[in-house]
Amino acid sequence: MSAVVMKSKSKNNDLDDRVERETKEIVKKIKAGDQRSFSRLVRLYKNQVASLAYKMVGDYDEAADIMQNVFVKVNQNIWRFDEKKRFYTWLYRITVNASIDYMRKHHRHQHESIENVKEKADEKNDTPEASFKKSRLREYIDEAAESLNEKQRSAFFLRDVDGCNIDDVANIMNMPEATVRWYLHRARTKIKKELMKKCPQLLLGMGFK
Repeated sequence: MSAVVMKSKSKNNDLDDRVERETKEIVKKIKAGDQRSFSRLVRLYKNQVASLAYKMVGDYDEAADIMQNVFVKVNQNIWRFDEKKRFYTWLYRITVNASIDYMRKHHRHQHESIENVKEKADEKNDTPEASFKKSRLREYIDEAAESLNEKQRSAFFLRDVDGCNIDDVANIMNMPEATVRWYLHRARTKIKKELMKKCPQLLLGMGFK
C-alpha cells in the first residue's frame, strides 16, 4: 500500500473519530433532555441516511420518506443507544431495517443502485469506450442484484458497495460475522452467475474472471 493511500486512510479515520466524539456529546445532551441537540444530530447524519436509503430502494422521494422515518425512530429510541458502541453502526442498522420494512410494506423488491461494486468500474480518465463498458456493467449488476433476498442484498450493499468492515456489517445486521460472510458469499455467487450468463464477453474484456 502506498504512503499516499495510507495517509489518506489515516485522515479519514481521524475524521470519523472526530464525528463520533461529537456525536457522543450530542447524544448525552439529548438524553439529558436537550431536544434542541437532536436537530444537530439530524444535520450531522441526514445525508448519510438519505444516501443509504436511496441505494436500498432506488428512489429519491422514497429515500426522503425513509430518512424521516429513521430519525423518528432514532428520537424515540435514543435512550436505548449504548454510548460504548459506535453511533453510525446503530444508525445504519435502523436505516437498513427501515428500508426493508418500506419495501415490504409497498410490496416492492427494489435493490440498491450499485455504483462502486468494483474499483475497475469506477476508474477515472476513461476512454469513451471504457466508460460505456463500465456503464453497461453497472446496469447488468443492478439487474443481477434483483435475484438477491433481503439479507443477501443488505450484506452485499453494506460490504461491497458501501465499504463497511465485516464486523460493522455484523453489528448493523445484528448477526454473527460468519452468518454475514455466508450471505455475502451467496450474494456474490448469484451476481457472478447472472453476469456470466448475460455479459461474459464484457466481463472478460474488462479483466474480470
